[in-house]
Amino acid sequence: MTIPRLALFDCDGTLIDGQASICEAMEAAFAAHGLAPPPRGAVRRAVGLSLPVAVRGLVPEANSSLHEAIVDSYKQAFRAARSEGRLSQPLIPGIRELLESLLGAGWVLGVATGMSDRGLAHVLEINELGSLFSTLQTADRHPSKPHPSMAETALLETGADASGAVMIGDTVFDIEMAVNAGMRSLGVDWGYHPGEDLLSAGAELVARQPGDILEHLLQ
Repeated sequence: MTIPRLALFDCDGTLIDGQASICEAMEAAFAAHGLAPPPRGAVRRAVGLSLPVAVRGLVPEANSSLHEAIVDSYKQAFRAARSEGRLSQPLIPGIRELLESLLGAGWVLGVATGMSDRGLAHVLEINELGSLFSTLQTADRHPSKPHPSMAETALLETGADASGAVMIGDTVFDIEMAVNAGMRSLGVDWGYHPGEDLLSAGAELVARQPGDILEHLLQ
């Protein structure tokens, strides 16, 4: 029996660009509790972590009750933006072609993201991507990256082996998760963390465009 090759993708910053909506929701959440908004650079650096972990990092001096309240306010702001049609989560140019080409070459595809189940389902629906993925892992069912739980579960669900799998992401949390799971990893330079940081974390390549990933994996 042939063991499948798994290409596991992060979502925000790798498949889509949602940074404007993330920053706006975080600013609204902080404002709801009378707090000055965190610098957008700090918010972008926290993308990829599960929301509670990201909030704790942005306001480490706050107590757990305030952390939980900010998380709830962020979710409310995000839901409001979604229901009012203000949520911007466009697909990165070239990503659809990359995914379809990998499928055509026999790869199995998955997602491992710090988003919630609901958030990921919305992204897949609006971008018509849902049918392409065989495994979906979110923050609702796993510890935050870089814990390897998401990657390990994706391997189990697809029957892939770590040695034949690759994680593709835009943050050091993605790359470190892959290292912790014994997987290869590729970085992308259109997301939230600098390429040199991804290489330092263990990425074997930092792609400048989606086509670079395809060329690297099919060579």
